[in-house]
Amino acid sequence: QVQLVESGGGLVQAGGSLRLSCAASGRTFSSYVMGWFRQAPGKEREFVAAISRSGGRPYYADSVKGRFTIARDNAKNTVYLQMNSLKPEDTSVYYCAASFNIGTNWYRLNVESEYDYWGQGTQVTVSS
Repeated sequence: QVQLVESGGGLVQAGGSLRLSCAASGRTFSSYVMGWFRQAPGKEREFVAAISRSGGRPYYADSVKGRFTIARDNAKNTVYLQMNSLKPEDTSVYYCAASFNIGTNWYRLNVESEYDYWGQGTQVTVSS
């Protein structure tokens, strides 16, 4: 059982940066692969990034590779998404998610149904 709360969203100009945080309440945060997804109006939820249990193995969608960085601090039960060089097309609600079972099927880290717990989301708006 994990509860996730995202924060850090807001309005930023194109080319700017934001850092999203996802705070987890629960007893076994380090047992979960953590991911970030986003969803814009009228679009499907889209994978953004994921990170392994120890934090040593990040993975990114092609659309954000080189611009976004995912990190986690297991001592603080928090996962972060540093977003640089933001573009208007990054505008979306961003969700963090936790997966307990991904470990042995790492190739499924971008599959929405692999995640067991979801936060409420935080709005990111990038103006041109």
